[in-house]
Amino acid sequence: MPAAAASEHAAPPRPSGVVARAMRTGRMRIGIGLTGLVLLVALAGPLVSPHSPVAFVDMAYASPSAVAWLGTDYVGRDVLSRVLHGGLSILTMTTLGVLLAMGGGVTVGLVAAYSGPRLDALLMRIMDVIFAIPNIVLILLFLTLLGSSVPLLVVLVGLVWIPSVSRITRGSALQVVKKEFVEAAEVIGISGTRILFREILPNIATPLLVEFGLRLTWAISLVAGISFLGFGVAPPAPDWGMMISENRGGLAIQPWGTLAPILCIALFTIGTNMMTEAVSRALAGAEGKAVR
Repeated sequence: MPAAAASEHAAPPRPSGVVARAMRTGRMRIGIGLTGLVLLVALAGPLVSPHSPVAFVDMAYASPSAVAWLGTDYVGRDVLSRVLHGGLSILTMTTLGVLLAMGGGVTVGLVAAYSGPRLDALLMRIMDVIFAIPNIVLILLFLTLLGSSVPLLVVLVGLVWIPSVSRITRGSALQVVKKEFVEAAEVIGISGTRILFREILPNIATPLLVEFGLRLTWAISLVAGISFLGFGVAPPAPDWGMMISENRGGLAIQPWGTLAPILCIALFTIGTNMMTEAVSRALAGAEGKAVR
């Protein structure tokens, strides 16, 4: 069979096979370890916290001691306890926002790829308008107009990433919509919705898995930045992004109030990025093997 024909009829790499290939790499294992460590801190941290995250245990910006292992923050609360309690909120907002973006972006991308040129053009132009506005500007605009709240922040994080996800989905789906199995499904009268989500979507699941990892990496930085500006969780509840903002004035005196949450966010970002890169490299290798 000619190479072009083999490329056309080769089955797309299965997500399970790509992930299994990625798992054999050191990059993937390190990424899982770093991400898992941060998740462990966020989920189990409140159970092992030495103090209440809102309790005053010493003077402001006290150095690390037996009472407060990482010192105290700008009002005398235990930094370690606030770090252990502050991860769940930011990781929850990030994950929910990315899941919302994936759901909306995948739906828009599939419909655009499968529909006629007019609807395709209309949907993509709407995505271009949203994409043209800087993410943080759009989020701050709505938070200022509607008031700061966690549910609204999650919705806005999902909204700003929908255009990127829809483009990736549309580009991947365009390579599948003209395949013989899709045409066969149309001939036997299967509904358009079923074709989109039962025939096309499973065949583009692997690049969407990579896109999910990328969005997760970028979204935590975005959510942390919004919290840093004071539009996230309401004080005195702990939050890593807000901790950076609260304690930056004492960085030269007692740096752990700022450095500890930065380190947690950085480890999560590095870990998810390494996992995404490993899956992406495995996908590229699987596609190259399929067309040889």
